[in-house]
Amino acid sequence: MKDDLLLQIFLRFAGISLLAVGGATAALPEAQRQMVGELHWLTGAEFAETFAIAQTSPGPNVIVFSLFGWRLAGLAGLLAATLGIMGPSSLLAFAAARTMRRAGEAPWLARLKKALIPLAIGLMAANGYVLARGADSGLIATFITLAAAAFVALSPRSPLWAMAAAAALAVVASRLGLL
Repeated sequence: MKDDLLLQIFLRFAGISLLAVGGATAALPEAQRQMVGELHWLTGAEFAETFAIAQTSPGPNVIVFSLFGWRLAGLAGLLAATLGIMGPSSLLAFAAARTMRRAGEAPWLARLKKALIPLAIGLMAANGYVLARGADSGLIATFITLAAAAFVALSPRSPLWAMAAAAALAVVASRLGLL
């Protein structure tokens, strides 16, 4: 039974890896749709919590998929998830780099690069929406999310300030019984 889960984790993450235009976080809405909505491997809150833990850890954003694997099936799940999310996209990136190197300054390549920019931005915006929807459990949580997003979008300061303020607000709201 566990071997079947490991194969499912690998295959699902291998498919998701091919959607990671703009980085691993751009693929999170699809991961959330599958793991929370379709397969019920995690709840929305567990998904958001795992993402938050990954974001506070040093290293690349793709670590979140390894943590999903760990949460689902321990060390073997971590390995299956990591190989699934890294393998196909790494091979595709290698092939694309070779093609781009050969194409040089071809007009079609410049158009393709320009077209991928809004796609990547849209996928990242969808990621933010999906995570906020899974984590926000009431009016106070929604306010904290919107305030943090506004701070990050409008302030030149580090997003760490928004994270610290949001954490402090969440602790106070929780102690007052508002969360």
